[in-house]
Amino acid sequence: MMLDFTPTEEQQMLVDAINRYAENDLHTNAHEMDEHSDIPDAVLQKGWEIGLLPASIPESLGGFGDYSAVTNALALEELAYGDLAAALKLMTPALLAYPVLFSGTDDQKARFLPLFGEPSPYPATAALIEPGIGFDPYALRTTATRNGDHIVLNGAKAYVPNAADAEWILVYAKDSETAQTNGFIVEKANAEGLVIGEREKLMGIRGLPTYAVQFNNVRVPAELELGGQNGTQFENLLNHMNIGLAAMATGVMRASYEYAKNYAKERVQFGKPIATKQAVAFMLAECAIEVDSTRLMAWEAAWQADSGKPLNEVTQAAYLAREYANKASLFVTDSGVQVLGGHGFIREHPVERYLRNARGIPMFTGLAIA
Repeated sequence: MMLDFTPTEEQQMLVDAINRYAENDLHTNAHEMDEHSDIPDAVLQKGWEIGLLPASIPESLGGFGDYSAVTNALALEELAYGDLAAALKLMTPALLAYPVLFSGTDDQKARFLPLFGEPSPYPATAALIEPGIGFDPYALRTTATRNGDHIVLNGAKAYVPNAADAEWILVYAKDSETAQTNGFIVEKANAEGLVIGEREKLMGIRGLPTYAVQFNNVRVPAELELGGQNGTQFENLLNHMNIGLAAMATGVMRASYEYAKNYAKERVQFGKPIATKQAVAFMLAECAIEVDSTRLMAWEAAWQADSGKPLNEVTQAAYLAREYANKASLFVTDSGVQVLGGHGFIREHPVERYLRNARGIPMFTGLAIA
């Protein structure tokens, strides 16, 4: 079957709007946001007003559109092209909204989805990653034990974005009865035993505040188990996480490649731009190949998700896209530093930030979703 990824008119309008935001607001502020480990509220508010998340929620549930994984992949690439930390922070509310949209009961959808159609980002997040060696989202150490009309959570999480400000946290845990990974929606204000640690000091994505979170016999009403009796459908959610991260990785790679390419055209040594040197030209060509390859793999996985392909096929495509992105993003961003030579190690040039951000992509499962 022939695939055609030509954007629709609506998709192209959205991509153009996000690209302008990425160029004018994220690119221009990215260095300062990274240096000060802070993203101004005004920058996030302007991005929220583009309406990416509300456009994925049906009008009957407080939004104004229909969900599309392809549209989100296009948008996430543009956001990450502007700045990965800002993109992750802006889309943190989606870590609760999309799982509820995909897997929630009718009552959960009616209760939570209208919150994300508001004029400002709603303070919600999700907790999946756990501290330790060999994190496996299918073998979580955080447990969920049923106790009458409540579920009791115990365990520890790491890299929980915006946890200090969130009002609701979607917590992924191993069901003690089924051993499956399920989600549980925790209201922070009523969660006795929930402890949020100090903000983590990260190598990259320094503008995104992440926290370690402890769950000590935290009681959750049974009706807040994501999906209820139908289950969380975690494999499907993980597919959308992998697609989202592959798309964001593409944006980071593209930013690094374009900066290095332009630098190589302008940097003159021995009377000629270094872009004319075979070693540099070949390296940039390899980077271009990796950017396009990762993008197409992310798009194909997103297209399969939208097309209702069998879950195992979507899982394979999403996993391959993510695995390819993990490696390609490091190659392209490291190449960007190499093209700039000694200048690549200077913080005023963004390639060192792209490399630091890309280094975390392999372990960012659960920080993005498309």
